[in-house]
Amino acid sequence: MSIHALELRTLAGEPLDGARLCGRATLIVNVASRCGLTPQYTGMEQLYEELHPRGLEVVGVPCNQFAGQEPGTPEEIASFCSTTYGVTFPLLEKQDVNGPGRSPLYRALVDSPAGGGADIQWNFEKFLIGPGGDVVARFAPTVTPDDPQLRAAIEGQLAGPARA
Repeated sequence: MSIHALELRTLAGEPLDGARLCGRATLIVNVASRCGLTPQYTGMEQLYEELHPRGLEVVGVPCNQFAGQEPGTPEEIASFCSTTYGVTFPLLEKQDVNGPGRSPLYRALVDSPAGGGADIQWNFEKFLIGPGGDVVARFAPTVTPDDPQLRAAIEGQLAGPARA
């Protein structure tokens, strides 16, 4: 199932414009503010700033299912992300990524062929979506935004030429 068919809502409760994702590569990451991996926000923002002009979207999805590491309100999460890490990419509403309450987005991600069907391991697990809306790769939480394999996978989904 294409993620472009899903109704996604931002952290502010507004619909995320589906046109923002159509025809673009998208990196979807479940995030948390109180995790040892939280500094990955820096690399995610760098990816977004560098590759957004070439067709990359980065989307953060707050989740409180792992050791209660994202307990904040939408306002607290937004404030933390913008003031601590300068995040400008969209954040979605807080979602469950595992279990019976798994969100439709994460059901689509996990149940896709590239998603592999396994539960999300921890905060900062990454799914790369191709421009057509299909999951093309899944990366473990410890794979950082500057990891060569992740970068190569993203580059493979971008329409424009690589920068020198």
